[in-house]
Amino acid sequence: VALMTVAFFFGRYGMTILFALISFAALREFVTLTHTRRSDHWVLLGMFGIIIPFQYWLVWTAWYGLFVIFIPVYCFLLMPAITALHGDTERFLERIAAQQWAVMISVYCVSHVPALLTLDVPGFEGRTLLLIAFLIIVVQGSDVLQYIFGKLFGKHRFSPNVSPSKTWEGLIGGLVSASLLGALLSFVTPFSPLQAAGVAFVACSMGFLGGLVASAIKRDQGVKDWGHLIEGHGGMMDRTDSLVFAAPVFFHIVRYFWTV
Repeated sequence: VALMTVAFFFGRYGMTILFALISFAALREFVTLTHTRRSDHWVLLGMFGIIIPFQYWLVWTAWYGLFVIFIPVYCFLLMPAITALHGDTERFLERIAAQQWAVMISVYCVSHVPALLTLDVPGFEGRTLLLIAFLIIVVQGSDVLQYIFGKLFGKHRFSPNVSPSKTWEGLIGGLVSASLLGALLSFVTPFSPLQAAGVAFVACSMGFLGGLVASAIKRDQGVKDWGHLIEGHGGMMDRTDSLVFAAPVFFHIVRYFWTV
């Protein structure tokens, strides 16, 4: 919270650096959990030394045309090619899939949060930081509300093999109440109360799916938390997994329906 407050104070510059650091920490956690070999070292070096800085430079310069395709097109083609050049085919598909997915959720998806600052929303100039605040509050708030409703009323588990604590009652209660929270926060956005509720509902639904996917990955790797970066709260990905799916969808909803 303190780091986020400081980043808000420094505006676009601070938010871009903060989320680049978040991507670095999240990517490190992901890579640590997955199987790698010596032949992967050049790809791993590129992930941290080239992909993260270049992706966030594209965000900083508002180069939307390349920002949205740099990772899912160029990086996804080059990463397996570089590994294949080393001639190491042992668990090749598994290793490449893990590397690509690591970059996708840790860097590409997360970078859509500061990318909100590049949007030109008529009548909302100079206030796009509030879009980030809205997104974080409703998505993180939805996580808390889902937990509360699940504890109070949860009886029917949503996906017990992936996340035993998630229930239908918690999901529905959390999404509905987070949508109402979004409507109440509409005054800090370019949305009407009804629009804010709808956008919050979509973002929080995606946030729920992001958390579910993150839980599935941890189950697959046999761990409870992504890491131990934050004492008592696990790793960076444990705190940001709901934003991973929510941020790109929220960004594109605003861009396609509210920008010039």
